This record gives sequence, structure tokens and C-alpha cells, in this order.
Amino acid sequence: MSVCSALLSRRAAGGCSKVLCGVPPPLSHFRLASVAEAGTGTTAVEELREAAAYLPFSGAKIGSFFQERAVLNNPFLEDALLRGYMRRHLPQEAASSDLHAFGERVANEVDVWGRECEVNPPRLVQFDPWGHRVDHIVTSPSWKRMKDLSAQEGLVAIGYERSFGEWSRVYQMSKLYIFSPSSGLYTCPLAMTDGAAKVIQSTGVSWPVDEAYSRLTTRQPKHFWTSGQWMTERRGGSDVGSGTETVAVPQTDGSYKLHGFKWFTSATDADMTLTLARVQDRTGATAAGSRGLSLFYAEVGRDEHGRLTGIEVQRLKDKLGTRQMPTAELLLDGLPAHRLSEGGRGVASIANMLTVTRIHNGISAAAAMRRVVQLARDYATRRTAFGKLLKDHPLHIQTLARMEVETRGAFLLVMDVCRLLGRDESGMATQDDAHLLRLLTPVAKLYTGKQAVAVVSEGLESFGGQGYIEDTGLPGLLRDAQVLSIWEGTTNVLSLDVLRCVARSSGMVLHAYFTHAKSLLAGASGVSRLTPAVKAVDCALSELEVFVQLAATRAPGYLELAARDLSYSLARIYAGALLIDHACWIGASSSDTYAALRWCEQDLCPVATKQARGCYDLRSASLDAALVYERPVQG
Repeated sequence: MSVCSALLSRRAAGGCSKVLCGVPPPLSHFRLASVAEAGTGTTAVEELREAAAYLPFSGAKIGSFFQERAVLNNPFLEDALLRGYMRRHLPQEAASSDLHAFGERVANEVDVWGRECEVNPPRLVQFDPWGHRVDHIVTSPSWKRMKDLSAQEGLVAIGYERSFGEWSRVYQMSKLYIFSPSSGLYTCPLAMTDGAAKVIQSTGVSWPVDEAYSRLTTRQPKHFWTSGQWMTERRGGSDVGSGTETVAVPQTDGSYKLHGFKWFTSATDADMTLTLARVQDRTGATAAGSRGLSLFYAEVGRDEHGRLTGIEVQRLKDKLGTRQMPTAELLLDGLPAHRLSEGGRGVASIANMLTVTRIHNGISAAAAMRRVVQLARDYATRRTAFGKLLKDHPLHIQTLARMEVETRGAFLLVMDVCRLLGRDESGMATQDDAHLLRLLTPVAKLYTGKQAVAVVSEGLESFGGQGYIEDTGLPGLLRDAQVLSIWEGTTNVLSLDVLRCVARSSGMVLHAYFTHAKSLLAGASGVSRLTPAVKAVDCALSELEVFVQLAATRAPGYLELAARDLSYSLARIYAGALLIDHACWIGASSSDTYAALRWCEQDLCPVATKQARGCYDLRSASLDAALVYERPVQG
């Protein structure tokens, strides 16, 4: 038997020779390989080639195993909590049929567009070939498709048509919840568009914004406009009172021209914008602080030469995430505008807009969590490790279950804020509802933003190395989630906003909170399976009441140090009450009960826990500063 024949025989028997394993044989072996065996017409080289044809890893062959990817199925059908919530609160067939159909469209069509927006981000063309300034922001075709789809599906319009009365906002936000992770970040311009429509509605739909309002809330793609929100300047983002330098110069016809530099303008390709500026008097002077700010409406247009009117795009921002959406630095150099608010009432006039955009932020956070859980759950049925599918490893499923519990809490928390907004807009809100809406909007936004980063990060880990690979699309989920704790107010800024609304309402927002949370628990008083959860939430409410009473006797700095933990406590306790309430309705499943029990195992009132440890004593502030700024000892 020849060497090559022996090799072939060993391959058939499952053996492995040095040649086949890639270890180079002696040089003399190759010299003999060109000699044909006696009595045959086959050379050793030909036999080696024949042997190589059976190898799974040779030449261009890369083996026969390929891991199945996670499959995105209809997000509506895959989400038991969403479907149960809609059956309970909005059982109309028209709503469920629309969400079902939209879920199919998202899974089979829109998700591909969203990926295209990610891999083909916007770019800025500042000059034409002949040197003329044009400032064209070039976006992908799919970004433009998202705009048409948003109009067709009524993703803004639903909130203003109010076909489902007080539940119209819940219906609208349910569609956005399905859409958001596949939208290529188009939910960001939609949030600002919704916020702009809300401001115009609250200030009065009349000239010069009547047409704009019609365009912002239409279902006709050719008529539909999106709005920007140009607030942030170099000196500050959330601190617009001291950070806004833009001035508004009055014109003889009653309009204004804006001059300033906007440091961070999201969705810069919008058709219009709302922005803050300081009105100049005849001497060129302006009023300082928040009381000097007014709100202005401006359309984004071009002159007969194709140049932007009164705007220069300085550059596009190079961001960690949300790369699909154009965000730019803008020089406003005589931008024509109209004042919407009363003089000096700009900050007050955008309060409604902030409510809407913060709710959108919470919806995007809950949606990001739901999407990564959905994908991880599907992947666990396809990936085998250590002889079993991932779904058959109890520790892996425990991790996914913890992610699911966080997602459910986030969903119910933000949806209840949507419910409150719907009641307010339909004229059905009580005074307690209004107080709850004011308190829970910043609470839900800040808490779900932090949840999203943690849950999405854990979700990527559940994919192993593939979760870190860009072309799977998974890392983009985490990058985009990071903005949710920053945009529309960081966690600390919103925690201070919570303190502000408590103070301005003389504590009435907390009274409304305790009253409603206790009413949610009352419905579960006779449900034995939920007793541990009910006791946990009731105990946490008592601890929170004690803390509030104690904090009222301390110096103002005490409560400021506790603001973040107070906000977390408000979120966890309220979400626990909502999970318990949802587990009590007649259509609830055993998983609804289990989720409520698991949520309530955590520390629901961390502000009380840390207060008992002395974390908010005033001396801790100086100790914190000493720790952060400690300098090395000079040796």
C-alpha cells in the first residue's frame, strides 16, 4: 500500500496523520510524491489531492457547522405582557389588529431598514463642486422610508386623533414600543415632533403655527413634518437658564431673527424646530437667567440658491451611539423665527414638551430591554454549549428571567405614565392624577434609562462573543441605550427635578403617590399567592413615609444628597405595586404572579436603607469630595 493509500485508509477509520494535521513531513517524502506506483496511473500527489477533498477545513472550506442566528419574530405576538396589558385596558379589536399587523411589518420589513440606517449613517456635504456652501445632510434611503412609515402608521397622529379616548396615548406608545428597536433611531425625531405638537396645542393652534401643527400630526407622508429641538448650547444642556446665549432680534413685521450657536441639535434634518432665545431690546440688551428666555418657532428652509436660510451646519457630532440620526452643531445667523411664548416664559412653555419627550425616552428604554430579551430567548433555543441548548441550562434561564422581571417592571411603570397623560389630555384627570403625572414622569425616565443600559448589557453577554460583534447588530443596541440616561436630563438632574416638584406642590405629589400605590395594593389584599409581594411593597411604603417625614426636619442639603436614592425608591415601589395589580386581574397568568414576587425580592426602598447607615449626613459630602479628589502622597 502506498503512503497516500494508507493516509486515505486512516482518514476513513477516523485517524489523523501528520500530513493531514498540517505538520510538514520530511522533504524527501515530497520528492517521492511525483513518482507513480507501479501498475497504477495515479501519482502520490493526486492521491493527496483526493484525500484533501474529504477534509472539512482545507482551502476555501471552513467547516460544515454554522450557528443559527437569533430570529426576530412579530414583537407584538412575542410579548405576553404587552398583549395581556392591551386585553385588560384596551380590548378593542381595532387596536389589537393594528398592533398585530404592525408587528409583522416591523419584523419582516422595518427591521432591515433600521439596520441600513446603522450601517449608512448620515454625512454632511458642506460645499458643492464649485465651492458654494450648501450644507446638505445626506441620509440613507431607509431613513426617508422611516419618515413615510411614521406618517402612515400614525406614530404621532394617534396621540392627537384620540380615537380611543383616555387610552389613546397608551395605544400610540404601544406602537412606538414595538417600533423603537427597529426604527434606526427614528423614534428620536418622532419624540421631538410629538413634543412640538404638544407645545403648539397648549399655546394655541393659530397663525403662524397652524399649518405646522397640521403637518406634525398628519398621516399623509407627503404632508408630514418632523420637528427639531434646538436647546443645548456650549454653556449647558439642562441648565438652559444660564447656558442660553442665542439672541432674538425683533423685526418690523413682528417676527424675529435668531443669532447664536446651538451645540447639540438632534434630528437636524427636521422641517422645523422649537428653540429658546433672549429677545434684544432697542439698545441690544437682553435679560439674564430663565426669565429672559422666550420660545421660538422656526422653519428650516433654503433660498433660491439652495442655501439654508439663516443656518450654517458646522459639523455632525461623532457619537458613541444613535449614529443613525444626524446630530449637528449649528450657527444661527439670522434665522427667521416667530415667538410662541409670552416674553420670558420660554422655559415654562416647554414643560409639556419635556413631559412628552421624557415619556418617549422611557418607552425606548423599555423597548430596548424587551428586544434584547426577545432575541436572547430565541437564541437560547438555537445555541448549544456543553452538550445542551442554552435554554436547558438553569443558570442561563435564571439570568434571562431576571432580565424579564426588570423589563416587565419598566414596561408597566412607563405605561402607567402614558395612561396618566391620556387622562390629562382627555379631560378626565383628577388632581391626584395630575400630581402623579408630574412626579412619575422624571422618575420613570431616569429609572428606565438606567435599567436599559444594565439589561441590554446583560443581554449582549448572553450571546457570548457574538454579542460583541458589530455586524450582528447587537452592539448597536447597547450603544443606543446609553443615551437614554443622558438625553432629556441625566439621572442626577432628574432626581433634583423630583425634589423640585415635591417642593412646589407642598408635598401633594407624594400624597397622591402614597394614595394610589396603596389603592393598587388593596386589590390584592385577599390574593394569598401575592402575600409576600404585597407585604414587601407595603413595608417599603411605610419606610418611605418615615424617611420623608425625617428629611423634612433636616437641612436642605440632606435631601439633595438623598435625591437619587429617593427617586429609585419611588420607581421600585410603584413598579412593584403595578406588577401586583397586573397579577390580580382575571386574565393574569402564573408568570405575572411570579414576576411580581421576584421584583419585590429586591431592596424596594434603598433611600431608607442608606439613611439608616448615615449616607446623607452633611459630613458625608466633604468625605465624598476628599475621596474623589485625593492626591497622591509626595514621596
